[in-house]
Amino acid sequence: MRYISDILIEKIIERKSPVVVGLDPDFEKMPKEITLKYLEKYGVTLKAVSESIMAFNKGIIDAIYDLVPAVKPQIAFYEQYGIEGLIAYKWTCDYAKEKGLIVIADVKRGDIGSTSQAYANAYLGHVQVGSEKISAFESDYATVNPYLGDDCLAPFVSYAEQAAKGIFVLVKTSNATSSQIQDLKVNGTDETVYDQVAHMVNHWNNQVVGDSGYSPIGAVVGATYPEELITLRSKMPKAIFLVPGYGAQGGGGDDVVGAFNADGLGAIVNSSRGILYAYLKCELGYAEAAREATQSMIADINDALARANKKYWV
Repeated sequence: MRYISDILIEKIIERKSPVVVGLDPDFEKMPKEITLKYLEKYGVTLKAVSESIMAFNKGIIDAIYDLVPAVKPQIAFYEQYGIEGLIAYKWTCDYAKEKGLIVIADVKRGDIGSTSQAYANAYLGHVQVGSEKISAFESDYATVNPYLGDDCLAPFVSYAEQAAKGIFVLVKTSNATSSQIQDLKVNGTDETVYDQVAHMVNHWNNQVVGDSGYSPIGAVVGATYPEELITLRSKMPKAIFLVPGYGAQGGGGDDVVGAFNADGLGAIVNSSRGILYAYLKCELGYAEAAREATQSMIADINDALARANKKYWV
């Protein structure tokens, strides 16, 4: 059967690019020619921020849409600006889809019962309004937090099973203090909490797998833990890994090789700040600098994969 994971793998191969650009807008870091324009038009308001975000994201998307298979808007960077920020979030998702990109909603949701169902409806599905079914936020994947157990993930998994949608389950995150909980040993064994989550993901992978051999139920595993990447790759061979931690968090091409299977596939590596704000470290315009940074990242990862005999391209 054909799932969103198959489409993602196809786009990675087609564009020779296992890279996802994180769309994490920061009003203070945006080019002044954008922010000042909308501050002048709308005053010191959240409307000015929202319009600035949409203009900035349009420039980024236009610069990189032909280079990468996917973008990943992190909703917190929009929520902080209230309703106007969420308007910019929805616009960004819609525009990225128009440009042919897979959209990964980085929302890290997960709750129980009807609450989790509502989250799944918001980011992967639809709501019933009278006789119509309406999508609130258009995206292909959503990141989910598994720490309330199977029942909190069931509505998300259901959308992955029944529709062209997918999820990335937080397994081993890239932040420095993730070990405080994720590395705890379980029931007196040598297995960690993140190992247990990996087993859950692998179980779902065996139930739902696409024609490409990869499941629409993927895993978030940070580039900042390269040894764990290798171990977890062996535990979840059918999962696509979403790998944060490249660039600004210290990871490079050689650090992420372990996220990929022997076929050179099975992972997509995220960079946000290193691409969005590359212009702050050079003389180029922000969109041109973002394109150049994206091209450099693709080359870095592909070169590392080639050295590891994991070429996925002909």
